[in-house]
Amino acid sequence: MEQQHPLNDLMSTAMEKIRTMVDANTIIGTPIQTGDVTLIPVSRLSFGIASGGSDFVTKSQKPEQPKNFGGGSGASARLEPVAFLIIRGDSVRLLPVAPGPITTVDRIVDAVPEVVDKVTEFIERQQEKKAQEDELS
Repeated sequence: MEQQHPLNDLMSTAMEKIRTMVDANTIIGTPIQTGDVTLIPVSRLSFGIASGGSDFVTKSQKPEQPKNFGGGSGASARLEPVAFLIIRGDSVRLLPVAPGPITTVDRIVDAVPEVVDKVTEFIERQQEKKAQEDELS
């Protein structure tokens, strides 16, 4: 059986440490209940990993001896809160943590969900009104 290279161990250790820090609750946080409102934190996770190594033979080393190994690995993780999902009854809103929109187009795009909700409510009210009128006639 072929012997495992030390670089594999370095990578495995770094990845295992990241795995212990990150789970599904890291990105979509644990819901927070406050009365009839539920807040769910949403985060962005960025991480990087690097590893490197070198096998070398010294001048006095015999060919049958294993090569010398020098190597290292490292990992970095950054967790950044980006928004909160706000759930109240049937309504779900996304409240960004970052600064608001800069351009008019950004403002329009951000307003679309609210406009859709208002139009939907208006249509439902009109349908209810028509249904009541039909019942009376």
